[in-house]
Amino acid sequence: MTGTSGFVGGAVSRAAAARGWQVYAFGRRPEADLGRDHLGGPRASYRSWDITGPVPDDLPEVDAVIHCAGSVTDWGPRRKIVEVNLGGTTQVRRAFPGARFVHVSTASVYDPFRPTVMAREDEPPAGRYVNAYGASKALAEHVVRDTAVILRPHAVYGRGDTTLLPRVLGAVRGRRLWAVGDGRQRISLTSVDNLAQACLLAAAGPVETGVFNVTDAEPVMLDDALRWILRERSIDAQPAYLPAALVTPVAAVAETAFHLLRRPEPPRLTRYAVGHLSVERTLDITAARTHLGYRPAPTSFTGAFTW
Repeated sequence: MTGTSGFVGGAVSRAAAARGWQVYAFGRRPEADLGRDHLGGPRASYRSWDITGPVPDDLPEVDAVIHCAGSVTDWGPRRKIVEVNLGGTTQVRRAFPGARFVHVSTASVYDPFRPTVMAREDEPPAGRYVNAYGASKALAEHVVRDTAVILRPHAVYGRGDTTLLPRVLGAVRGRRLWAVGDGRQRISLTSVDNLAQACLLAAAGPVETGVFNVTDAEPVMLDDALRWILRERSIDAQPAYLPAALVTPVAAVAETAFHLLRRPEPPRLTRYAVGHLSVERTLDITAARTHLGYRPAPTSFTGAFTW
């Protein structure tokens, strides 16, 4: 298991350990930074490994590799993002040549310049991307496609989330949660528990290769999701919406300014974020249901803010 010091990898590690699997966990963070509960207790052993660095010379023999490690960001140096998402994936695949390989990719490989409407896995690849994240994940898929099960979640959230839900709450100003579009656009979300289920199904069979969208049971309306998040956090605010035609140029200006100033952190608004919020982003999960036996739970933010 790679990326186990992160949000998704930790959740998958716990799920595997709870099932009784022996887990060999790898992550960038030092072992001292992780509690045993983060990885699943005594059934998980942990080693620090930066997948862009040297491969350890004493890797264990394993039945399956679940590759969760990656640079999950819409901001940062392109070289570094590609190094982790493409170079790191290539290196992990080569390090375990005989094992079943599960690659956690992303729905960001779909065309970011048009709505994603119940997209199926065989859609033509996008011709261009807004940033290095989607492009690097698409390249990584190409490298492992013939020897891996590839999973494409969208907007992963849940217990321990350090990205999506904090970013949503960061858009609250006074009694308004500012968003883009009109709130009626449908989106497919992926709870980390559903993603963990898909990872374990892919690692254990019945297929050894293939590409599968992985989301919650049904899409939700953006406005409904935002209101639920606010209720869950007991925040006295309401969603308020701005048109994408107005916000996109503002985001572009903000990105340019941050680049010129060499700011390491992203602006609060990026074109990537605008594109993923302002139009429909839904995925067809028929293939995962049929071939993996995937049975996802509905979207729920209950308990999502616990750690």
